[in-house]
Amino acid sequence: MLKLHTKCSKTNDLHYVSAFFHPPTPYLYILFLNFASAKRTIRMIQSMTGYGKSVANYNGKKIHVEIKSLNSKALDLTTRVAPLYREREIEVRNYIATELERGKIDFVLWIEKDESTGATPINTALVADYYKQIKDLSIALNLDMSGIQSASDWMKVLLRMPEALSRTEVEELTDEEWAVVFDAVKEAVANLVDFRKQEGLALAKKFQEKIDNISALLASIEPFEKERTEKIRQRIISNLSQLVGVDYDTNRLEQEMIYYIEKLDISEEKQRLTNHIKYFAETMENGHGQGKKLGFIAQEMGREINTTGSKSNQAEMQNIVVKMKDELEQIKEQVLNVL
Repeated sequence: MLKLHTKCSKTNDLHYVSAFFHPPTPYLYILFLNFASAKRTIRMIQSMTGYGKSVANYNGKKIHVEIKSLNSKALDLTTRVAPLYREREIEVRNYIATELERGKIDFVLWIEKDESTGATPINTALVADYYKQIKDLSIALNLDMSGIQSASDWMKVLLRMPEALSRTEVEELTDEEWAVVFDAVKEAVANLVDFRKQEGLALAKKFQEKIDNISALLASIEPFEKERTEKIRQRIISNLSQLVGVDYDTNRLEQEMIYYIEKLDISEEKQRLTNHIKYFAETMENGHGQGKKLGFIAQEMGREINTTGSKSNQAEMQNIVVKMKDELEQIKEQVLNVL
């Protein structure tokens, strides 16, 4: 009996299709093709760079929310919140930390008052009292007040007195207003996440291009690797033939040549590098939060490329290794910006 199995991309469950080992029926063949051609839901990586903003209106106030993020090893959150909303700042910080996870994040929440709210009121009673006290003081001390005669001169003096201009009302935050504000915060964060996804898509394309280039370069080593082995063999035999009057054991020579060539063999390095490249591509499809893991995989790729270079005693192979290092270095630079 033949057992076919395939994995569902959404549920990650294994589905088995069993059939006797006979020529496949049309139904079984179609069923197998449906499994094989099922669409995979790819969750792409996200960048840590992003920007989002939103604006909300409530009771004559225009509420502005701005948030931006840059790359960072951990969450580094800085918030600047209008005094009226500072009592709910912890709630905002917790929400941002949950949604954005990592990065150097700057958050600003401020209020733009509508012109209809009017100017700061003048404390008329207090200003009048200042005026009376100044006049009484000038009479009591026999001061010359000839320098302050016009109304404009008096206004310049009186409006500079403490608390001449002030708002006496105390504004309180209501649940209704906070609901509007928090919706604006959510919208700004969502816009930043969308920005991160767009940047992540560009990074994923860049990474795919680079690992494809490394794979192509790795494959181009093979012809030179075969030539190198034969050249080493011929060079050793040629050098031995120049030794006049020296006998050597041909079998022992073959053993030593095999040992020497095996030390220069890069088959294992090529296999491991191929596996790392495949794992890097699979990790990119696991969604956001893979930045550090991609960095570790890139380090392992670098080790295999370096080992390949150290065993490549042929100019053409070393040139290819240099090109692979250049491609990998570009990956390492950009992977620091992956969430």
